Amino acid sequence: MINSTQFLSFILAGYNDTGPLKFLFFILITVLYISILFANTLLIVVICMERRLHKPMYLFLCILFVNDLYGSTALFPALMINLVSDDHSISTMYCYLQIFCIYSYGAIEFSNLAVMSYDRYLAICYPLQYNVLMTPKMVCISSCVIWLLICIHNIILLSLTIHLKLCGNVIEKVYCDNFLVVKLACSAPDITVKNIYGLCGLVLFLAVPLFTIIFSYIKILTICLKSSTETRQKAVSTCTPHLASLLNFSFGCLINLLQSRFDKPLQTFPPVLQTIISVYFLMCQPLLNPVVYGVRMSKIRQACRNILPVRLYTKT
Repeated sequence: MINSTQFLSFILAGYNDTGPLKFLFFILITVLYISILFANTLLIVVICMERRLHKPMYLFLCILFVNDLYGSTALFPALMINLVSDDHSISTMYCYLQIFCIYSYGAIEFSNLAVMSYDRYLAICYPLQYNVLMTPKMVCISSCVIWLLICIHNIILLSLTIHLKLCGNVIEKVYCDNFLVVKLACSAPDITVKNIYGLCGLVLFLAVPLFTIIFSYIKILTICLKSSTETRQKAVSTCTPHLASLLNFSFGCLINLLQSRFDKPLQTFPPVLQTIISVYFLMCQPLLNPVVYGVRMSKIRQACRNILPVRLYTKT
């Protein structure tokens, strides 16, 4: 058996020989990454500079945009380099770092969306007590706890992966995936403890946020059915961007999960489409969030008009 420390690098087999098209893909990916950096950074700056936006809902959005920058940066630079390179290997150290960043991004994103759904539940169902129940201090504490727990969890998860004995170093994706690295383990007993720990993490960072989201929206729906038309319209306007972001991210994670665990049904798809599926939640989510929140929320649009020297938004 070969110890994983003997491998100096992993080979990312998700890249296909596209010939001259690789430069077109490189340009498209570069434009997409620059757009993500610009849009998310712009909204972070706007929220930080505009005092009227220093409220829980917008602070959660700011944290969401920071996490989107974090997750996309874990993918795009390496992706762009590998697109134009003939060598699709990645050092073991960078591979494990990428796993840590991408897994942290996913867990933080879903957990933050769950807390945001609970925030909307408090705002709609308890409007008079909202300012007491949800304060900027509570936003900071909850976000710090989420980030800390997820980072600790992924450090332990990664330490278990690093100590696995591997019999190969080929990963069938364009980025490092912890599950695919584990599949390279030489023997099943080596991954028993890791599987148990991974299951516990799945319950903590998937089941708990999912329960929070379902609970919050059931309560919101119940209140809306009993309220006036004006209240329902306000609730729909408030929740629509969040639902769009939540559904997009959940869809991206689901198809990525199915591709990693059950790749046979997707083998009939063209290689380029398989690659897009695998990176969907890392590409589209960081681009969608600034769009749905920046366009749909009037206070953010107004803040952009007040701060930016050139008006990027037209008056409605």
